[in-house]
Amino acid sequence: MMLLRLRSWLTSAAVLSVAVVPLRAQTGREPFPGWDAYVNQALATWKVPGAGIAIVRNDSVIYARGYGVRELGKPAPVDERTVFAIGSSSKAFTAAAVAMLVDDKKVSLDGKASQYLPGFQLADPYASRELTVRDLLSHRSGLARGELAWYGSGFDRDEIVRRVRFLQPTWSFRSQFGYQNIMYIAAGQVVAHVANTTWDDFVRDRIFAPLGMTASTTSIRQLAGRTDLSTPHAEVDGVVKPLAEWRNIDNAGPAGSINSTALDMARWLRMQLGRGSFEGKRLISERMIDEMRTPHTVIPIDTGARRANPYTHLQSYGLGWFLQDYRGRLVVQHGGNVDGMTALVAMMPEENFGIVILTNMNGTGMPTALMNRVFDQQLGVTPEDWSAKSYARTEAARTRALAAQKKAEATRVPNTKPSLALEKYAGTYADSLLGEVVVRDSSGTLVLQFGPNWHGTLEHWHYDTFRTRFGTPVLGAIPVQFRLGPNGTVDEVQMDLAGPATFRRKPDAAATAARTPQE
Repeated sequence: MMLLRLRSWLTSAAVLSVAVVPLRAQTGREPFPGWDAYVNQALATWKVPGAGIAIVRNDSVIYARGYGVRELGKPAPVDERTVFAIGSSSKAFTAAAVAMLVDDKKVSLDGKASQYLPGFQLADPYASRELTVRDLLSHRSGLARGELAWYGSGFDRDEIVRRVRFLQPTWSFRSQFGYQNIMYIAAGQVVAHVANTTWDDFVRDRIFAPLGMTASTTSIRQLAGRTDLSTPHAEVDGVVKPLAEWRNIDNAGPAGSINSTALDMARWLRMQLGRGSFEGKRLISERMIDEMRTPHTVIPIDTGARRANPYTHLQSYGLGWFLQDYRGRLVVQHGGNVDGMTALVAMMPEENFGIVILTNMNGTGMPTALMNRVFDQQLGVTPEDWSAKSYARTEAARTRALAAQKKAEATRVPNTKPSLALEKYAGTYADSLLGEVVVRDSSGTLVLQFGPNWHGTLEHWHYDTFRTRFGTPVLGAIPVQFRLGPNGTVDEVQMDLAGPATFRRKPDAAATAARTPQE
């Protein structure tokens, strides 16, 4: 989701070389001439260790196959049954769950969110009163992300939704598109409260079970003991490496916690292309399928994007789906990113055609390139080399990002020192939305703890600014600036955590500043 997108993977340095790996398990014949070779080359170009791909046409899975390996350095191949995290591709499942409750006449899309979530409140009183379920699902709340309220935090879904009242709006309510994971967590809680269950159980009972998605889960906890798992990967110091573990984002489940396989996701595609029906059983009304594919929020396409893809002129967001045109056809799609995994689910409904692409690489643009390639082939036009074109643009963007990073680092003032002795910075700092940051003096080194998962050593940058790195390559170096008050003591700490955040020192922090025992 995820993802997820907290720090652009474009800031990773250096180009790698990864050997082309053999093709793996296959269901059906190659769908288009040269498809396998093209996918294999794309994996090498984008440095993606492995991928699971399924293609559906006319309610048939015409292709399901694994490429590459589950983990670099190990021989286990990816196949069509290998499990990946699908990240924000989960949002369409949450929209579908809401649609089912609308069909059941238990929820109205235009009903107020506060009607279904007692106590729901935003910082803007007008938005609090007027925000509807439809708004929750269409990214037009006026709120920027506020991702650290859930990403790696110890807050459960209800607490995240409660704390959103402290997230100040960035835009006017309903004025523009603003991708918002917390609103999808809230939509999932609408499902839970109305159906008197959990979002997880609702998705399992009303979607996974009827579709026969037996390998799919809504939590990594449900993967314990499984051996058919892909391993997440990311570029670390110029080298693609496996990550130590899957990121647990259960608290953001409705926004992005589903895990699945190419074969299971093909069943989801069949239901979507079947306009809510699967193997003779109707799960969602055609009316609600149309609602989910109706443009609700316009997404501007800038000049660079138009040059990159001249066949897409319009883009919008429906309910759980991105909507766009491509060579005169409607495309319904949604990608997803969770630490070390990238996914894409895409359809051309008018062609009764769809594809799912699951990968074990962080933030890669390969799935979108493959989507365009397979759509060209399905439409019978001369296919363009979307992989090479997209990768060239990605590398150019990477170069620009590295130049900007070097420029920012050049502003560092050398030979400075902190205003105070290091122990004076130790204390507990709090933000109403994000929670607490604890700074400790550990044998002359400052250590920062943010929530249950994020901790790092503070390295002096200049004056009263430090930098830290948390234990994930998804988050780069994070600036940490201490601000002194009129009396010369530290009043607050500012950090850029997917957006600037200010934590004020708690009143009793000076007296209770934590110090780790001397070893």
